[in-house]
Amino acid sequence: MKLFVLNHFLKASEQKLFATPFKWIVYNNDHVELSAFIQEHFTEINILVDSDVTLATINHTRDTFDLNKIYKIKINSSVIIENIGIWKRGQGLTNTGYEKITYKRRRNLQKTVLKSCIVITNNDSLNHLTDKRDIHIDSIAKVNYVLVQHLSDTINASLEYSVRGTWGYKDNKSQWSGMIGELTRNEADIGGTALFLTSDRIKIIDYIAMTTPTRSKFIFRQPKLSYVANVFTLPFDNFVWASVCGLLVIIAIILYIVVRWEWKKRNYVEVVNESNTTEIHNSWLEVVFITFGALCQQGTSSIPFSIPGRITLIFLLVSLMFLYTSYSANIVALLQSSSSSIQTLQDILNSRLDVGVDNTVFNHFYFPNATEPIRRAIYQQKVAPPGQKPKFYPIEEGIRKMRQGLFAFHVETGPGYKFVSEIFREDEKCGLQEIQYLQVPDPWLAIQKNSSYKKMLKVGLRLLQENGIQEREVGLIYTKKPQCLSRGSSFISVGLVDCYPAAVVLAGGIGAALVMLILEIYVHHRLEKKLFCSFLVLHEHNFLVLKLF
Repeated sequence: MKLFVLNHFLKASEQKLFATPFKWIVYNNDHVELSAFIQEHFTEINILVDSDVTLATINHTRDTFDLNKIYKIKINSSVIIENIGIWKRGQGLTNTGYEKITYKRRRNLQKTVLKSCIVITNNDSLNHLTDKRDIHIDSIAKVNYVLVQHLSDTINASLEYSVRGTWGYKDNKSQWSGMIGELTRNEADIGGTALFLTSDRIKIIDYIAMTTPTRSKFIFRQPKLSYVANVFTLPFDNFVWASVCGLLVIIAIILYIVVRWEWKKRNYVEVVNESNTTEIHNSWLEVVFITFGALCQQGTSSIPFSIPGRITLIFLLVSLMFLYTSYSANIVALLQSSSSSIQTLQDILNSRLDVGVDNTVFNHFYFPNATEPIRRAIYQQKVAPPGQKPKFYPIEEGIRKMRQGLFAFHVETGPGYKFVSEIFREDEKCGLQEIQYLQVPDPWLAIQKNSSYKKMLKVGLRLLQENGIQEREVGLIYTKKPQCLSRGSSFISVGLVDCYPAAVVLAGGIGAALVMLILEIYVHHRLEKKLFCSFLVLHEHNFLVLKLF
C-alpha cells in the first residue's frame, strides 16, 4: 500500500499535478511521527512553492486532526512544514494566526540560487550595469538587471547570471537560441532582460510582467509644409478662391460695360480728357489685362475717364489690396510651418523621407522577416533597396541624419531621445513625429514555462511597480520625448523647394514668351517673303508692259 501511494505521488509530481490550481489533502493514519511520515513519503516528491498540499494527521487520543502544509523551496531540497492548526469535530479549525496568503508565507526562499540570463549586445555594458553610464547602450538590459536584483531581495533569493548576445530566435531546426533557448532547456529560471511578447514565444515561455514601457518607433522631424503641398494655394480654402474668381468676373463685366458706355457716349458728345491719362480702349482684352494687373498688385496704366468707371476701378483695386495683404501674411506663416500629413506607415512609404534603422539584433530580425505588405515594402524599398547596402546605422549617426531633415530613423525611443536632447537645438526639438513599425506591445519579463516561482515572481514585480521602484529605475535610464519650449523663436530661411510653384509659373511664362517670339519671327519672315515675291511678280509685269510699248 505504501509503495502504491509513493508511486502515485511520483507520477503526480512528474505531471506537475501538485502545482496550482490543484489542491491535495493527504490523510496520515499511521502511528508514526509527522517527520517520519514526510521522510518516508515525500522526500523524492517535488512539492514546490506553488503547491497546496495539506497533511491531516489523525490524533486518536484527542480525536482531532493536526493540519500542516508542506512544500520545498527547490527540487531535491528538504521539506518545509507550515503548521495550520488543529481541527476538531464540532469546533472546526483552531485559530493559530495562520497566514492564508501563500506568497506571504513562502516568499523567503532562504538564499536559494535562481539562474538569470541577460542579453548584452555590447560587452562593455557588463561593466556599467548599475552605474548609469552609457545608458543608451543596452538600456533595456540595464533597467531589468536592477529590477531583477530588487526582485530577488523581495523573495530573499540569490542570483546566478549567464550572458547571451540575443534574445533568441528559432533556427532552421526549430531550435531556439539565446536567452529563450536557455529558458526552454531549463538552464535559466528567469529571463533577466525583457523581450517582446509574440505568439510563437507564448507557447514555450511564461511572461510575468511588463517592466520596461518603451517601444521602437520611426522618429522623424515633420517635413516643411512646402515639401508636401503647394503653399501658394493654401492661404484660402476652395470657397474663398471661388469667391475671388467670382468677384473678378463680376467687376470685369461691370468695368467692360462702363467702358463701352464711355466710348458710345464719346461718339455723340465730345469729351475732353483733362487728366492727360491714357484711357481704356473699348476692348474686352484690355479690360481683362487691367483686372489681372490689379490682381497682381501691378496697378494700371490706363483708367476710365467717367466717374462710374473710376469708381469701379477703385473698388477693384481696394478689394484686391485687402485680399493680397491677407494672402501674403498667410504665405509667410505657411512657409515656416511643418506638415502633419505623415501619420501612418503608408505615408512613410509614399513620402520623400529617407529611412534608416538602428543597428540592433532585433531590428535585423524583424525588418527582413516582415510579412505585412506595407512593412515589407518599407524594408525592400526604403531600408534595403536592391543593389544597395541595407540602411542600418549606429544610433548617433541615425539621429544626426534625422536632424538634417527628411529622414525617419527607427530606434528605441528612450535612447533615441537621449541623443535628440544632446544633439538638437531647442527649436529643432519641435515637430518630432513618431510612427510605430513593430506590431508588438511593450517588452515583458519572462521565466520558464510552468515555473513554480511564477506567481511569487509576479507578485514581487507588482510590489516593485506599486512602490515606485520600477518607475524610478526606468526614469533613470530612459529619456522622455523632449518638450517643445521655443517654437517660433528661430527664423527658417526660404529655399528653392519652397519657391518651386512660383518658379514653375515663371518658367512657364518665359517658355510661353519664347514660343510666341519664335512664332512671331516665323510669321514675320513668311510675310516678308510673300511681299518680296509679290514685288518681283509686279516688277516683272511692269517690265513686260514697258517692253511691249
